[in-house]
Amino acid sequence: MFAARYETYAISLYADEAAKWKTHMMGSRWHDKVEGMELTLDTGRKLISTPSDISNDPSLAGKADVIILAVPSFAHGQYFEAFYPYIKAGTIVACMPARSGGDILFASKMKEKADSLAFVGFETLPWACRFTEWGKRATILGTKGQILAAVTPESEATRAIATLQGLLGVFPAIEKSPNNLGISLRNPGQVIHPGVMYGRWCSEKWDGKPLAEKPLFYQGVDDFTEKVLLGLSDEVQDVCRKVEALVPGFNLKDACTLHRWYLDSYKGQMADDSTLKLSMNTNSAYVGLTHPMNPVDGGFMPDLKYRYLAEDVPTGLCFTRGLAELLEVPTPTIDKVIMFAQVSLGKSFLVDGKMAGPNLGETRAPQAVGIHSKEEFFKMAKIA
Repeated sequence: MFAARYETYAISLYADEAAKWKTHMMGSRWHDKVEGMELTLDTGRKLISTPSDISNDPSLAGKADVIILAVPSFAHGQYFEAFYPYIKAGTIVACMPARSGGDILFASKMKEKADSLAFVGFETLPWACRFTEWGKRATILGTKGQILAAVTPESEATRAIATLQGLLGVFPAIEKSPNNLGISLRNPGQVIHPGVMYGRWCSEKWDGKPLAEKPLFYQGVDDFTEKVLLGLSDEVQDVCRKVEALVPGFNLKDACTLHRWYLDSYKGQMADDSTLKLSMNTNSAYVGLTHPMNPVDGGFMPDLKYRYLAEDVPTGLCFTRGLAELLEVPTPTIDKVIMFAQVSLGKSFLVDGKMAGPNLGETRAPQAVGIHSKEEFFKMAKIA
């Protein structure tokens, strides 16, 4: 979409993906405008365009007025580090989605340059889209009506959001969230995915033996799992209220409860939205979706290294737990889920009630970037 109108570069630091993508898209006819990348919009129209280059060279970041990261959140730090030597003042850097603590990670990696840049944390991606032919053709399956985004520093919000809205088009409409901490704590993935995994596979619920069939993920949420999810959501709210109490006038309205998030996000798609459990059980978008499972002799075993734990705990729940520690907010449910996840992953984040494990550097916990007091956190987050 962007290359149809602007000088656009695609950068991948993953192995030799950039070279494969470039070769697959153009073959020996690079820059022959007859060919290029074909995008089928959800309006049925097609766009064909050719980026200025597809590369693994991070110095291209120095050419950019806008950088959009649409890579898994665990890779954000790698890209920030690679771009740091080249990025110029005034550049807008948007993460789709930012997950939790994206602004803190960005500030720590950009060091003295951070104050001259605009960081935009998006709650989610603007589209549901898939490759129809790898590296050459893609299709937008659906466009969201609106998406939340927050800008740090807030003084750059008007410029950054207007620029990004111009790139995306009329839809989705970017709705400005007051601050990136609200985006971080709103992150539904940090609660839903680890919570449902814990609710089904913790030692209280599973005997460790294979199952004959893959269990339903969202539709399979039972009373026990709902209690876990509500516990996680309530503890996130405790963190929100503590921040608001410490920083008068600071607004975390977008960091809503998980049930409220379902009511906002899936209105009209739930047969019964009276409780969190029923909102998940009766959501038409979730029909038939199962737990991540691996086939074994005798049935299926859960994939406990799937991204629901491997990504959503380090880049989500660990951020909230680390902030809670700085604020002295108790988090018994979060602690249980993190302990379950780190055993499942063969990692160590939480040790003796502190975010101080040897794998802490893989997380978005504030402690991972050297923040050890609430005052240091507020300063880096630019909220006090």
